[in-house]
Amino acid sequence: MNLEKILAISGMPGIYLLKLQTRTGFIAESLLDGKRITVGLRSNVSLLSEISIYTHDAEKPLAEVMRAIAAKENNGPAISHKEDTAKLVTYFREVLPNYDEDRVYASDIKKIINWYGILQSKGLVSSEEPNTAEEARVQEIVKEKVAAAKEGKKAAGDDKSEEKAPETKSTPKKKTPKKD
Repeated sequence: MNLEKILAISGMPGIYLLKLQTRTGFIAESLLDGKRITVGLRSNVSLLSEISIYTHDAEKPLAEVMRAIAAKENNGPAISHKEDTAKLVTYFREVLPNYDEDRVYASDIKKIINWYGILQSKGLVSSEEPNTAEEARVQEIVKEKVAAAKEGKKAAGDDKSEEKAPETKSTPKKKTPKKD
């Protein structure tokens, strides 16, 4: 499961796919309805690949939690995020038995299950482990692009940012002496 280009935007429902970078931010496509939006530099944006869930031992990356849900559901849909809180907590405890109940709230569980439902409906979830070397490189490029979008610069790894237009020198015209 590749979460590197999947974004959560504060104040916006659902999750988004990073499409391209602009001078003033970037363009994202909603995974709910397919509409594209422009996201400015001042927006609070989180990459799903950077989100972790607190456990009693350490933090667990969201991708691993999503894989655990996919394994439990045999890559099928999970329960609805609109279920009552007790049912969601029980379900999440089955998926991640050692999560920290004091730091992971019911609203977090609802959000994770909602995100899983969206990703699963688009065929973007899998219980299989990804190629970690390739995933790490893709993740690094996306981080650079998001950081560069916030800074207003082009990201490394972007072919156009590496190329420079060749410098051309114009030769001045020679003045010919006037004949009287």
